[in-house]
Amino acid sequence: MTHFKKHIILLLLVFLPFLAFSQAKGVKISKNSNTEKTRILFIVDCSYNMYEKWQSDTKIKITQSLISNLVDTLSEQERVEVALRVFGSETDYSSQDCDDTHLLVPFYRLNADALKAKLKALVPRGTSAVAKSLEKAQEDFPKEKNSRNIVIMIVDNIDKCDGNIAEISKDLQKKGVFIKPFIVGISKGMKNFYQDCGSYYEASNEVEFTKVLNDIAKQALHNTTAQVNLLDSYMEVTETNIPITFYDSQSKNLRYSIIHTFNKKGLSDTISLDPLVNYDVIVHTIPAVKVENVKIAAGSHTIIPMQTPQGNMIVKYVASKVNNAKDYPIVVKKAGAKETINIQEIGKKEKYLVGKYDLEVLSLPRLYLENVEIGQSSTTTIEIPLPGNLHLDKGKTNMVGALFVKDKQETRWVKNLDEESMKENIELMPGEYMVVIKDKSAVKTTDTIVKEIKIESSKTTNVTLSKK
Repeated sequence: MTHFKKHIILLLLVFLPFLAFSQAKGVKISKNSNTEKTRILFIVDCSYNMYEKWQSDTKIKITQSLISNLVDTLSEQERVEVALRVFGSETDYSSQDCDDTHLLVPFYRLNADALKAKLKALVPRGTSAVAKSLEKAQEDFPKEKNSRNIVIMIVDNIDKCDGNIAEISKDLQKKGVFIKPFIVGISKGMKNFYQDCGSYYEASNEVEFTKVLNDIAKQALHNTTAQVNLLDSYMEVTETNIPITFYDSQSKNLRYSIIHTFNKKGLSDTISLDPLVNYDVIVHTIPAVKVENVKIAAGSHTIIPMQTPQGNMIVKYVASKVNNAKDYPIVVKKAGAKETINIQEIGKKEKYLVGKYDLEVLSLPRLYLENVEIGQSSTTTIEIPLPGNLHLDKGKTNMVGALFVKDKQETRWVKNLDEESMKENIELMPGEYMVVIKDKSAVKTTDTIVKEIKIESSKTTNVTLSKK
């Protein structure tokens, strides 16, 4: 037993200084860092195999002691709660009871003594209902969004109840029930069975078991550092001041939101991220840039490079000074694509990723500009003509008709005229037009009136409509 106590001391000596350091350092950037709880569910194997002798004592006794000491340490943390589920503790092995899994101690503050007492009273009896226990874990965590839910499983065998633990684990992670679980195997040869379920550790002796629990505790309690480098066309880190969002790759829940910033040294500022989560990182350039399943290395600094070369585009009227000109929305799409990536305003400079774009100015008629090129750190300026105004006087009768634009290729419909209005003002891009109209009550097509019109920038063209 002396040998075993040394390992307990080792755990505390390694673990406690880290806690003190973390509390002093704090969290630099963390979503809901002041209110977020960490809930750790221990799922402990109490199957018949745990009677096996393992160095200084049986596996169950060693597990009881190590977890009890870890619970003591966790109970000192203000926003950490623990709970205990076990399997194989109530029914004899001979019955192969795959429902022998129970939540012995639920989550609540200051439950360390209750958990240790339940843990100490465990007597290995039954079978290994591992998958069933993990599936039941979804019932153990309170339905509260603002918490990090973590599972630590101690197993001495593979599942004996034919449960698909990998599928169960992935499904519950996608639902956001818990973060990728930790599985600690205290027997050899189980890696292939558990490695797709979460972060698997194999502890072949007491010292390794101690180190594994220590490592898991560090990851569970503390964030680690990272930085996002936004690279230009020359692979230099020059882009900044762009929103970045981090999503859990499994559940797709938003975890962090930041604006990229350079620090005083001109480097991408360091951020703190939860190392238990793999991230989908989205840099909100136009269009956005996304990198999926980014893994953060616990205890070390992770650099996340993102290709975000940018240039500027501005669309403005030809005239240097414009008064009372209409601000037509401009639909921007990647060249050849259907999806709209931005609606830009006339006269406003906007940043885009380097590349080619198609523009649609929502004027009458539409202006289409294809393959507009944006270069690195440059400004592409596009000038469009000022519109003119068409004033139609329809007399005293209701008239129906339409307006067409005439260009070299074809005559194209622009809009239907307002049947209820006797006078109509229409703002149009400069060009050659045609009005086709008739009295609504007319009974002959020969009553149709056709008039050709020229619209000039900043000028009003008056047209009186009457039968020829």
